[in-house]
Amino acid sequence: MLSHPLHDTRTGRSPTAISALSRRNFFRRGGISLATLALAHLLEQDDVGSAEKGVATQHDIGLHPKTGHFPARAKSIIFLLQSGGASQMDLFDPKPELQKRDGQSADLKDQQGKDCPLMASPYQFKPGGRSGIEFSEMVPHLHSVVDDLCVVRSMYTEDPNHPDALQMICTCGTAAGRPALGSWLGYALGTENQNLPAYIVLRDPAGYNVSGAMLWQNGWLPALYRGTELNTQGSPVLNLFPTVSLPRGAQEKDLSLLARLNRRHLQKYPDESELATRIVNYELAARMQLNAEKELDLSQETEATRKLYGLDDKATVGYGTRCLLARRLVERGVRFVQVMIPPGMSWDHHGELRKRMPEVCRHTDLPAAALIQDLKRRGLLDSTIVLWTGEFGRQAIRQAGGNNPGRDHNPLAFTALLAGGGFRAGFVHGATDELGHESVVDRVGVPDLMATLVHQLGLDHNRMTYVHDGIEDNLTDSRVNDASVVHRLLA
Repeated sequence: MLSHPLHDTRTGRSPTAISALSRRNFFRRGGISLATLALAHLLEQDDVGSAEKGVATQHDIGLHPKTGHFPARAKSIIFLLQSGGASQMDLFDPKPELQKRDGQSADLKDQQGKDCPLMASPYQFKPGGRSGIEFSEMVPHLHSVVDDLCVVRSMYTEDPNHPDALQMICTCGTAAGRPALGSWLGYALGTENQNLPAYIVLRDPAGYNVSGAMLWQNGWLPALYRGTELNTQGSPVLNLFPTVSLPRGAQEKDLSLLARLNRRHLQKYPDESELATRIVNYELAARMQLNAEKELDLSQETEATRKLYGLDDKATVGYGTRCLLARRLVERGVRFVQVMIPPGMSWDHHGELRKRMPEVCRHTDLPAAALIQDLKRRGLLDSTIVLWTGEFGRQAIRQAGGNNPGRDHNPLAFTALLAGGGFRAGFVHGATDELGHESVVDRVGVPDLMATLVHQLGLDHNRMTYVHDGIEDNLTDSRVNDASVVHRLLA
């Protein structure tokens, strides 16, 4: 719930079958994919799971649009997650002192406790745009939109290890099992498009990044709010169509019967939130079956738009496709889109920094900047927040690597980029020390960032609560974190 706590609706009961023809046996014998079972909703015009627009409560399971706590500046978020930990002093945070002291000792140790000398950035920085904000030569395209960016140079986090730090940047907690930010927003605000999920994940077809699907889990929120993966090659929606053809009319009759069974079952056990969630999921799957491919069809885009995102270049076509799909999704009312980088293009540069950083920048820089440009020219940037960040930063010292060394993990400092949604444009917030090693001025923790993001969507992070296992919890885990909205980031 959002405005006041309610008791946990998850009773733990195991309802008995409602008739000799059990629902489970119906599924088993029918030879129908679970997604197409949802067509029963369309055939019967069943309203299970629907509700009038209003502030969400724990009993209110559904994706219909809901109101926040106060007027919102933004409607949606696109999260460009840069897994691996991008090096702030090689991209967005120039440090002249570090350049002067290259090779000197600074009493800094790597994560293994080894003394290492300072390492200057091998890349040149220069000012850009009207704001004059300095970026590295490695990100010329992001630098071209710097006047649209809010550059937070004073980020910090809690853990130096990828899995826990990734959990933190996605769920505001280092332990597995917490709901992701996108799940919270689906629960709190629903979606403007009832044909698509509120929370969509666009990952590389080649595979998963570190921690995989744990980064878009629903945790103890109903499963309806879990991030839904969409393919960027082939059919966009997994398991959407039946694998076995049925005689004409058979599926409609089966689904009509199933709809009646579902209604009777839900009436008998009205507090079974898992059942209600499953029914709403089926309904959503039905609407996706009819609409998803059309919504995601990139052939409708102009050649100029496709070129803007780099779809004509082998290096950028993969990430560019996902960024373009992200724009199409928020344009169609999806609340939260999470875009993953190629798993082979991680920012985890312990060695070969001079070789590997240009590679990942080559794949991601142009599409990320194109997304901001495209949103702006379509009038969508004011209502869409674009967040570009990794889970942590890198150290100012040299890590082993012979003639081509790298940098170790650093939770004490990293940079996040924000665009749109009422964030200050052409603005730098905070600062690290003279070496870029630690955030020291106007520090921003991950819970503060989360609180600020949802504030722009009209939500008070302290009032976004849900009771599970007898515990009232919220987005920023206020039992542990003292999070606050960073108003200086806002226009």
